[in-house]
Amino acid sequence: MSGVAAAGVAEDPAGPPGTGDQGPRLKHSDGPWLRAAGGAEELVAHLGPVRSELALAHAGLMAGAGRLTALAELAAVRESWERRIKAAQDECGSLAATLRGVTRTQGATNEAVRSSFAAVTVPRAGDEP
Repeated sequence: MSGVAAAGVAEDPAGPPGTGDQGPRLKHSDGPWLRAAGGAEELVAHLGPVRSELALAHAGLMAGAGRLTALAELAAVRESWERRIKAAQDECGSLAATLRGVTRTQGATNEAVRSSFAAVTVPRAGDEP
């Protein structure tokens, strides 16, 4: 089996432990995190015009409704939806930034771990201890 295993462990080309210099390595990919961040940003963009479309539809309704007693309730419902849409945009924007931050953190962690092992020497068969 080659490639990436379901759990995110990629097989090392050197083969399984004991068959080469290195065994399987845990590797991560930025791809899923960046796709999720992109999806969250798409939601922000998709929700962008919704509030103005809601306001436009509400204005047309208000013009044709005259003095209906339900207008106050309708205005309250509109305000509620506007708050929810804004909250969804804010949450998606925050989520996108957080997901992008994960990729930076994982990259920095990988580099820190790699650097910490750079000074470690591994004895080879036949080397004196």
